[in-house]
Amino acid sequence: MSLYLEYIAEIENRKNELGLAPKPIDGAELLAEIIAQIKDQDNEHRADSLNFFIYNTLPGTTSAAGEKAKFLKAIILGESVVAEISVEFAFELLSHMKGGPSVAALLDLALSDDASVAQPAAEVLKTQVFLYETDTARLESAFKANNATAKDILESYAQAEFFTKLPDIAEKIDLVTYIAGEGDISTDLLSPGHQAHSRADRELHGQCMSTPEAQEEIKALQVKYPNAKVMLIAEKGTMGVGSSRMSGVNNVALLAGKQGSPYVPFINIAPVVAGTNGISPIFLTTVDVTGGIGLDLKNWVKKVDASGKAVVDENGDSVLEQAYSVATGTVLTIDTKAMKLYNGDKELVDVASAFTPQKVEFMKAGGSYAVVFGKKLQNFAAETLGVKAPVVFALAKEMSTEGQGLTAVEKIFNRNAVGVTSKNALHAGSDVRVKVNIVGSQDTTGPMTCQELEAMAASTISPIVDGAYQSGCHTASVWDSKAKANIPKLMSFMNAFGLITARDPKGQYPAMTDVIHKVLNDLTVDDRAIIIGGDSHTRMSKGVAFGADSGTVALALATGEASMPIPESVKVTFKGHMKKYMDFRDVVHSTQAQMLKQFGDNVFQGRVIEVHIGTLLADQAFTFTDWTAEMKAKASICISQDDTLIGSLELAKKRIQIMINKGMENAAKTLNGLIALADQRIAGIKSGETPALTPDENAKYYAEVVVDLDQINEPMIADPDVNNDDVSKRYTHDVIRPISFYNDKTIDLGFVGSCMVHKGDMQIIAQMFRNIEKQNGKIEFKVPLVIAPPTYNIVDELKAEGDWEILQKYSGFEFDDAVPKSSARTKYENIMYLERPGCNLCMGNQEKAEPGDTVLATSTRLFQGRVVADTAEKKGESLLGSTPLVVLSTMLGRFPTLAEYKSAVDGINLTDFAPPVEALTTPVLGAVKIADPS
Repeated sequence: MSLYLEYIAEIENRKNELGLAPKPIDGAELLAEIIAQIKDQDNEHRADSLNFFIYNTLPGTTSAAGEKAKFLKAIILGESVVAEISVEFAFELLSHMKGGPSVAALLDLALSDDASVAQPAAEVLKTQVFLYETDTARLESAFKANNATAKDILESYAQAEFFTKLPDIAEKIDLVTYIAGEGDISTDLLSPGHQAHSRADRELHGQCMSTPEAQEEIKALQVKYPNAKVMLIAEKGTMGVGSSRMSGVNNVALLAGKQGSPYVPFINIAPVVAGTNGISPIFLTTVDVTGGIGLDLKNWVKKVDASGKAVVDENGDSVLEQAYSVATGTVLTIDTKAMKLYNGDKELVDVASAFTPQKVEFMKAGGSYAVVFGKKLQNFAAETLGVKAPVVFALAKEMSTEGQGLTAVEKIFNRNAVGVTSKNALHAGSDVRVKVNIVGSQDTTGPMTCQELEAMAASTISPIVDGAYQSGCHTASVWDSKAKANIPKLMSFMNAFGLITARDPKGQYPAMTDVIHKVLNDLTVDDRAIIIGGDSHTRMSKGVAFGADSGTVALALATGEASMPIPESVKVTFKGHMKKYMDFRDVVHSTQAQMLKQFGDNVFQGRVIEVHIGTLLADQAFTFTDWTAEMKAKASICISQDDTLIGSLELAKKRIQIMINKGMENAAKTLNGLIALADQRIAGIKSGETPALTPDENAKYYAEVVVDLDQINEPMIADPDVNNDDVSKRYTHDVIRPISFYNDKTIDLGFVGSCMVHKGDMQIIAQMFRNIEKQNGKIEFKVPLVIAPPTYNIVDELKAEGDWEILQKYSGFEFDDAVPKSSARTKYENIMYLERPGCNLCMGNQEKAEPGDTVLATSTRLFQGRVVADTAEKKGESLLGSTPLVVLSTMLGRFPTLAEYKSAVDGINLTDFAPPVEALTTPVLGAVKIADPS
């Protein structure tokens, strides 16, 4: 059977079984067959082939795009004649292919001696921005050879006509509201984790957004209000919290946005989303990628009494009152010039934050990528021509306050800033382009990152990136047909692109399903680094890391840069002493609780948490930084003592060397390069030239939180509060309770694993088993216990040190990489399951607890349905706590009393954390461009 007939059969299956349109074509062999059928005037499939060629072929650097560009070039040159595709139409089709082979074809035509094709090709090229070094080198070479067309193109680029000739955004945008949910809306609602396998198939994945009923309601609004855009709203909450998910924005855009190009299917742009408390920072970046709009509605405000004091309910929470209604079906208007939201003639709220000069540029250009590449292209053209580039794009905001020191994040941004004109150090609020040192792509968003790289015509990783890693952790637990179809293709693409990959496309090293955040934490060998990763838990305990959508990850891989404002910081310090029976996870949860008690509002939201951790190595400190995603922080930074940082870097070197020993090094010697950078950093610390990163003593913070360790008297639980009468207060991570609150509450399953645990947690489990074995003579589990170590090197170290042996002794199941599970577990026995390293239950896309279960876990996620789904009778609960608490509870089948807990951990060193003895700050001698080398 021909590839085409196989494609037709697939189309019929998609239509009959799923009600879907034909899948977009990305393969060269299939498109070559389609082109052959177009050339054959008598072919029975010619009409359909034309349609597939014109409207259903993916652009960029897909192999299909290469075939399409080659055929269109042949039509333009008269080498092929297709009645339905004129020369003018062929140029139009090339203009929608974005880059890569299409730009190469246009350059061939524009730089030729045939004026009849050179000039129209040049006019199309003037609209293109996705040019890379190979393309710009051809233009530069032709210009130096006195090619007039090349000069004409460069002059257009220098004037940024690819941007200035675009239409401005509309002055008035009509909206019709749709309440997508009450309370915080996680990206799991917009793009469920358990449907991760389908994200690269945009039409199919679009069906999983919210509910079928919600989608029909949105479509009905579109019919009723054809001239208005449907705006999805998080009522009494924040839109897009949790995971960084391009697929969530894509799904919203597919349903409520507009088509980006008539010749590219299922790639929509410009959605409008909103929240009472705005949009989460990560999600807002993703909205910018599509040229969309994200509004902070402020439609619910705190109720105050006659004296101006906030009114609270019986739980001590602020009572909210409605400032104005956005009930589903309300017609509103954005005045983009006044930057205000109206209901008819009534002004509702200022929305200037959604219409900054930079965001308006994204909207005008159809997305942030075009602006990023456009600026780069303009600079190249101006330099090549030897002229000064005119100011076309909004100037970056460069804010500097005389006499004010720098926070840690401000120091990192100043060190990595690119193209800054200010001679003084920049402070929070400045818009900065920065070099990205480390990039991470994870496996459920990775296929989309590949698509984004293809769409922006990138073919290799930027040489300025120090290291990049493609994980396999989110699909680790079950090697099923979906994983087999997606993961090898992903690893092959990323390996060829220049990343270190968890799986070897050549099969020479074993599959590594290590949790991506742990690997990136090891690959980060400089506390002044900037890290971008395709997951909201990209929060390293060295450097500053930002979780990002798949598109921003692609941009960082392709360019080695990112653009963002320097964020404000909240300083977190500690006082008092930890009790011996407390775990560091309890400190993490107490930080959230004490912050809310001190300030009433979440001062962490959208800001960097600068935690003065001092004495904890990177492995253990990661427990804090990882949780900052749930605190709604934009990022986090650990401030360490010199000797602690050196210890963390030595550990990182050891882990990187293990990767090298396993055969994971690439041709560019990336891993060896990272070890060299670590040695260089260690030398700088030891010599005193570049000590561990610390803020200036006169740095300015949005707020300062002091965590009193003496107040932490019993293990602390993060509770989804699933039965709260106020729906908006469920699944927020803000409800932190002591175990005494639960008073023998039963549990159905325990989970220790994912990114919130480290080697020390595994050692604690082993020691607990020894303690309980000694006390009781045996160990039994009243409910199932699932253990998933975060990395293989931890498993190897535990085996070498003897702790893995006792875990094996009491396990009823142990993973076998030679025969990985081919299907997800649906029922659990009252045994301990030793699972392979990876995300496991935390991700929720493969393994899940039984519906309606009460799960006690070390996980991070409280999303509804993530770890455990609801039943009609009972809501699933994922209660989050420390490793020793989870393990003991599975043996009891319930929450322990404090006395039982103390007995179980007696004699175990749960943590070595203690507040730094001295303040970790840098004395300031005077503000300079970069305040000090650290």
